[in-house]
Amino acid sequence: MYVGARTLWGGAIAVAKAKMTRSEAGRKGGQTTKKKYGSEFYSKIGSVGGKKGGQTTKKRYGTEFYQKIGRKGGMK
Repeated sequence: MYVGARTLWGGAIAVAKAKMTRSEAGRKGGQTTKKKYGSEFYSKIGSVGGKKGGQTTKKRYGTEFYQKIGRKGGMK
C-alpha cells in the first residue's frame, strides 16, 4: 500500500510505504502457506483441530455441558 510520492531535488521520486495492517499480514501469510502446501492443507488441519478441541472440551466439561448449551441454542 503506497501512501504518496514526492519529488526530491534530483527529480527522483521517493515513495512512502504504509505499515501493513493485521488483516493484510494474515492474508499474505495465508496465501504463502497455500502456495507452499496447497488448499488441502487447510482442510486437513481444520478437521484435526476441530476433533482435538471437541475432545478437550468433552474431557473438561463432560457430555452434560453439550446438552446444556444445545438447549440454550435452541431457545434463541
